[in-house]
Amino acid sequence: MARAIWEGTTLAESDRCVVVEGNCYFPPDSVRSDFLQPSDLQTVCPWKGKASYYNVKVGGKTNANAAWFYPQPHAAAREITGHVAFWKGVTVER
Repeated sequence: MARAIWEGTTLAESDRCVVVEGNCYFPPDSVRSDFLQPSDLQTVCPWKGKASYYNVKVGGKTNANAAWFYPQPHAAAREITGHVAFWKGVTVER
């Protein structure tokens, strides 16, 4: 079971994560969307495609662009479509 935690709050929890390049991608239905706020940031990975980001908000604190996902990844990464990964101080326990 993998779990993403920030500020003592569990943001996501699943035993169906997909690990890509050392990052744990949580299935959309395992993520607490009430703690995520869309961000304007987008980046591009040559083989996965365009990533979109979320700000994580817990208890009045914001961790800008601390979660990302690929809404329409390239075919090579289709298994992570819509899955969410975390960084920037979010602890991911596996």
